[in-house]
Amino acid sequence: MQLYNSLTKTKDEFVPHEPGKVSMYTCGPTVYHFAHIGNLRTYIMEDILDRYLRYAGYEVTRVMNITDVGHLTSDADTGEDKMLKGAKREKKTVMEIAKFYTDKFFEDCKMLNIRRPEVVEPATSCIDEFIKVIESLIEKDFAYEAGGNIYFDTSKLDQYYKFHNFEEEDLAVGVREGVEADGNKRNKADFVLWFTKSKFDDQELKWDSPWGIGYPGWHIECSCISMKHLGEHLDIHCGGIDNAFPHHTNEIAQSEAYLGHKWCNWWVHVLHLNTNSGKMSKSKGEFLTVSLLTEKGYDPMVYRFFCLQSHYRKSLVFSWENMDNAKVAYNKLIARIAALKEEGEVDAAAFEELKAGFVKALDNDLNTSLAVTAIYDVLKAKTNDATKRALLADFDRVLCLNLLENAAKLNAEKEAPAETVKSDDPFVAWIEEQIEARKNAKKEKNYAEADRIRAELLEKGVTLIDTKEGTTYQIG
Repeated sequence: MQLYNSLTKTKDEFVPHEPGKVSMYTCGPTVYHFAHIGNLRTYIMEDILDRYLRYAGYEVTRVMNITDVGHLTSDADTGEDKMLKGAKREKKTVMEIAKFYTDKFFEDCKMLNIRRPEVVEPATSCIDEFIKVIESLIEKDFAYEAGGNIYFDTSKLDQYYKFHNFEEEDLAVGVREGVEADGNKRNKADFVLWFTKSKFDDQELKWDSPWGIGYPGWHIECSCISMKHLGEHLDIHCGGIDNAFPHHTNEIAQSEAYLGHKWCNWWVHVLHLNTNSGKMSKSKGEFLTVSLLTEKGYDPMVYRFFCLQSHYRKSLVFSWENMDNAKVAYNKLIARIAALKEEGEVDAAAFEELKAGFVKALDNDLNTSLAVTAIYDVLKAKTNDATKRALLADFDRVLCLNLLENAAKLNAEKEAPAETVKSDDPFVAWIEEQIEARKNAKKEKNYAEADRIRAELLEKGVTLIDTKEGTTYQIG
């Protein structure tokens, strides 16, 4: 498997530290609000990597943190704590906010078929680990106390900026809040390991430490949680591109200063989901959630399908038009799969030949776009339906698009009497609503509206069939 490494800026053969086993760490959410679909694009692509490594035969241990303390609104070392901001907004305690939005995050993940990592660790459960590592960094002269806080001294490193090849806009975090520079720092790039009561006195969560009552900085959390569960050598660290600096840069600095050797071999960064006006973010008001997509009639699998049609190292542009196109393409794909017969024997030779194309795509730096193309190659192949269904089931171990499951639902809906068909598929429910609206329009002799509804359905890949018994439809 060839995998691009943000650290070396090259695409190389992936070789884990221990043969057959992969340790994988993914930065989890700061649970002060709902995750937007831009955040979730990163988790979808990390999920594909996780699943493909397992598919390829590796034993994967994946760890994810939950940031429930210490993440500041500027993404650097200044500004209000995001958790405190969420608590004030909803007039709840920080831990109530953390519990609610952690649960909502994993509900969204479940809807998108993102598997839960083996280990999910909230930052608030690892205070002793943070203090232990910070004490060691002070002893090794990599950290200092100033103004009541503990800072990491970046001047002690031979190289601090590890991901300097990224675009300036991607690295420019911590400036949008209009905050003042921290005068306690010896060097501009130094970052806080521990805040004490000398700062943010309204901080709800505080712990005793050798330096006074306070709380950890954001960056120390991921290093310590990873080392606690995955040891001193990490194979893959994932995250969004906006975490490359300063968060991942600071993780490397403090981890390798503490360990005395290289910490993580592979860094995998997912590019942004953008709108026409730029990067999607909560602060800009473009707050699109999975729940909103379902309310608008999109199956969550349509969004997953939409994400897989683009490479993870390319920015992806979200628009409702693009989502509509993905919906039409996904529903047509399901309709084609639904037409496959459940009979015959699997042709082993054809199976292996077609599987090779799927594996080749994902071995090439996780090229999900070509992996989706491999699905269509299967459907066009000159082999029997049993082989095709077996291949689709095999591919979906990685892609997790509910291909056969949704095809079976579609067939069940076609076979059931029209008046008894009930579906939890938002797209099917929307179709039925449009058919009913068209029926009412025709009763009122509003034929222009009836024609408009038929045309809109046709544009979405739905053909209406009027019969004496009523109106049915065909997708694809």
